[in-house]
Amino acid sequence: MSRWVQSLIRISDYEVQTLQKRLAEIVGRRVDAEMRIVMLEAESEAEARHAAADVEAGFMQLGFTHAVRMRKAEIQLTIDALLVEEAGARDALSVAFEDLKRYEHVAEAQKVKAAKLEQQRETAALDELGLRRPRQGPG
Repeated sequence: MSRWVQSLIRISDYEVQTLQKRLAEIVGRRVDAEMRIVMLEAESEAEARHAAADVEAGFMQLGFTHAVRMRKAEIQLTIDALLVEEAGARDALSVAFEDLKRYEHVAEAQKVKAAKLEQQRETAALDELGLRRPRQGPG
Protein backbone atom coordinates (compact mmCIF):
# COMPACT_ATOMS: atom_id res chain seq x y z
CA MET A 1 0.00 0.00 0.00
CA SER A 2 1.27 3.46 -0.82
CA ARG A 3 2.62 5.64 1.92
CA TRP A 4 0.44 8.52 0.84
CA VAL A 5 -2.69 6.40 1.26
CA GLN A 6 -1.55 5.29 4.73
CA SER A 7 -0.85 8.93 5.60
CA LEU A 8 -4.29 9.99 4.42
CA ILE A 9 -5.88 7.23 6.48
CA ARG A 10 -3.94 8.24 9.61
CA ILE A 11 -4.76 11.91 9.16
CA SER A 12 -8.40 11.17 8.45
CA ASP A 13 -8.63 8.82 11.44
CA TYR A 14 -7.13 11.51 13.67
CA GLU A 15 -9.67 14.02 12.33
CA VAL A 16 -12.55 11.63 13.05
CA GLN A 17 -11.29 11.08 16.61
CA THR A 18 -10.89 14.83 17.16
CA LEU A 19 -14.38 15.53 15.88
CA GLN A 20 -15.81 12.75 18.05
CA LYS A 21 -14.22 14.34 21.11
CA ARG A 22 -15.53 17.75 20.10
CA LEU A 23 -19.04 16.36 19.63
CA ALA A 24 -18.90 14.61 23.01
CA GLU A 25 -17.82 17.86 24.66
CA ILE A 26 -20.68 19.81 23.01
CA VAL A 27 -23.23 17.16 23.99
CA GLY A 28 -21.88 17.23 27.55
CA ARG A 29 -22.31 21.00 27.75
CA ARG A 30 -25.84 20.75 26.36
CA VAL A 31 -26.79 18.02 28.85
CA ASP A 32 -25.37 20.13 31.68
CA ALA A 33 -27.45 23.11 30.56
CA GLU A 34 -30.57 20.96 30.33
CA MET A 35 -29.84 19.66 33.84
CA ARG A 36 -29.57 23.25 35.09
CA ILE A 37 -33.08 23.92 33.74
CA VAL A 38 -34.41 20.83 35.52
CA MET A 39 -32.74 21.96 38.75
CA LEU A 40 -34.24 25.45 38.38
CA GLU A 41 -37.70 23.98 37.91
CA ALA A 42 -37.26 21.78 40.97
CA GLU A 43 -36.00 24.76 42.98
CA SER A 44 -38.95 26.82 41.77
CA GLU A 45 -41.43 24.13 42.83
CA ALA A 46 -39.81 23.86 46.25
CA GLU A 47 -39.93 27.65 46.66
CA ALA A 48 -43.60 27.68 45.65
CA ARG A 49 -44.41 25.09 48.33
CA HIS A 50 -42.43 27.11 50.85
CA ALA A 51 -44.24 30.32 49.81
CA ALA A 52 -47.62 28.64 50.26
CA ALA A 53 -46.69 27.78 53.84
CA ASP A 54 -44.98 31.07 54.79
CA VAL A 55 -46.58 34.49 54.26
CA GLU A 56 -43.27 36.39 54.12
CA ALA A 57 -41.90 33.98 51.52
CA GLY A 58 -45.11 34.47 49.56
CA PHE A 59 -44.32 38.18 49.15
CA MET A 60 -40.94 37.35 47.67
CA GLN A 61 -42.32 34.62 45.42
CA LEU A 62 -43.07 37.01 42.55
CA GLY A 63 -39.46 38.26 42.38
CA PHE A 64 -38.13 34.74 42.70
CA THR A 65 -40.39 33.49 39.90
CA HIS A 66 -39.29 36.36 37.67
CA ALA A 67 -35.61 35.61 38.35
CA VAL A 68 -36.15 31.91 37.60
CA ARG A 69 -37.83 32.77 34.28
CA MET A 70 -34.91 35.01 33.33
CA ARG A 71 -32.33 32.36 34.23
CA LYS A 72 -34.27 29.70 32.32
CA ALA A 73 -34.43 31.95 29.26
CA GLU A 74 -30.64 32.49 29.40
CA ILE A 75 -30.00 28.79 29.75
CA GLN A 76 -32.44 28.01 26.92
CA LEU A 77 -30.54 30.41 24.66
CA THR A 78 -27.36 28.54 25.53
CA ILE A 79 -29.05 25.21 24.77
CA ASP A 80 -30.32 26.51 21.43
CA ALA A 81 -26.81 27.65 20.47
CA LEU A 82 -25.37 24.30 21.57
CA LEU A 83 -27.94 22.44 19.47
CA VAL A 84 -26.81 24.37 16.39
CA GLU A 85 -23.16 23.73 17.26
CA GLU A 86 -23.93 20.05 17.84
CA ALA A 87 -25.63 19.74 14.44
CA GLY A 88 -22.58 21.30 12.78
CA ALA A 89 -20.24 18.98 14.65
CA ARG A 90 -22.31 15.95 13.64
CA ASP A 91 -22.22 17.04 10.00
CA ALA A 92 -18.45 17.57 10.12
CA LEU A 93 -17.99 14.17 11.76
CA SER A 94 -20.13 12.53 9.10
CA VAL A 95 -18.05 14.07 6.30
CA ALA A 96 -14.78 13.12 8.00
CA PHE A 97 -16.00 9.55 8.50
CA GLU A 98 -17.01 9.31 4.83
CA ASP A 99 -13.55 10.54 3.82
CA LEU A 100 -11.90 7.96 6.09
CA LYS A 101 -13.96 5.17 4.55
CA ARG A 102 -13.13 6.42 1.06
CA TYR A 103 -9.39 6.34 1.82
CA GLU A 104 -9.68 2.89 3.37
CA HIS A 105 -11.50 1.71 0.25
CA VAL A 106 -8.68 3.05 -1.95
CA ALA A 107 -6.13 1.28 0.25
CA GLU A 108 -8.04 -1.99 0.01
CA ALA A 109 -8.31 -1.65 -3.77
CA GLN A 110 -4.55 -1.10 -3.94
CA LYS A 111 -3.96 -4.24 -1.87
CA VAL A 112 -6.20 -6.29 -4.14
CA LYS A 113 -4.48 -4.90 -7.24
CA ALA A 114 -1.02 -5.63 -5.80
CA ALA A 115 -2.05 -9.20 -4.90
CA LYS A 116 -3.43 -9.72 -8.39
CA LEU A 117 -0.21 -8.44 -9.98
CA GLU A 118 1.87 -10.69 -7.72
CA GLN A 119 -0.25 -13.67 -8.69
CA GLN A 120 0.20 -12.83 -12.39
CA ARG A 121 3.98 -12.61 -11.89
CA GLU A 122 4.05 -15.99 -10.17
CA THR A 123 1.97 -17.55 -12.93
CA ALA A 124 4.25 -16.06 -15.59
CA ALA A 125 7.35 -17.34 -13.75
CA LEU A 126 5.88 -20.83 -13.47
CA ASP A 127 4.91 -20.77 -17.14
CA GLU A 128 8.48 -19.76 -18.01
CA LEU A 129 9.83 -22.65 -15.93
CA GLY A 130 7.48 -25.00 -17.68
CA LEU A 131 8.62 -23.83 -21.08
CA ARG A 132 12.32 -24.17 -20.22
CA ARG A 133 12.02 -27.64 -18.78
CA PRO A 134 13.24 -30.17 -21.24
CA ARG A 135 10.44 -32.14 -22.69
CA GLN A 136 10.64 -35.77 -21.97
CA GLY A 137 9.49 -38.09 -24.62
CA PRO A 138 7.06 -40.96 -24.24
CA GLY A 139 9.41 -43.23 -22.71
